[in-house]
Amino acid sequence: MARSKQTKVEILGQLTDLFKGSTSVVFADYQGLKVAKADELRKKMRGEGLTYMVAKKTVINLAAKQAGLDLNARSLPGMIGVAFSTSDEVAPAKVLGDMTKDTTIKLVGGIFGGKAVDGAYVTALSKLPSRQQLYGMFVSTINGPVSGFVRALDAIRKQKEAAA
Repeated sequence: MARSKQTKVEILGQLTDLFKGSTSVVFADYQGLKVAKADELRKKMRGEGLTYMVAKKTVINLAAKQAGLDLNARSLPGMIGVAFSTSDEVAPAKVLGDMTKDTTIKLVGGIFGGKAVDGAYVTALSKLPSRQQLYGMFVSTINGPVSGFVRALDAIRKQKEAAA
């Protein structure tokens, strides 16, 4: 069904606002994605506080230009879906990267720090541990020496109790 001019202008405005307000943007080729998997993707995106939109490449180009970004969406392969994040820079790459394992989605590029990056960079970001996993690793690293010290003290206590 053809979209009216007013609808196209609204979509352009939404995309422009998202480009301006986002800390990171990830582009994915969603060609061949089944409807059930697309619904699952949107649900995961909402759960992470991300926004996912599908638009024509010309509209994406116009929105990026209006947001002050240098982007050529026409150079991206396939049909493009765009994931936006306003807080966690790596979250869109993580969610889309997880979806690439069991769907036809391919990561094709992104915008990080106001600069366009290629699909390999986004794929590498998608394989990084999540923020929560990094916090857990950090805490266990800090807690390691303390727990070792406690185990040593406990062994000394048990040794003295056995001798007495």
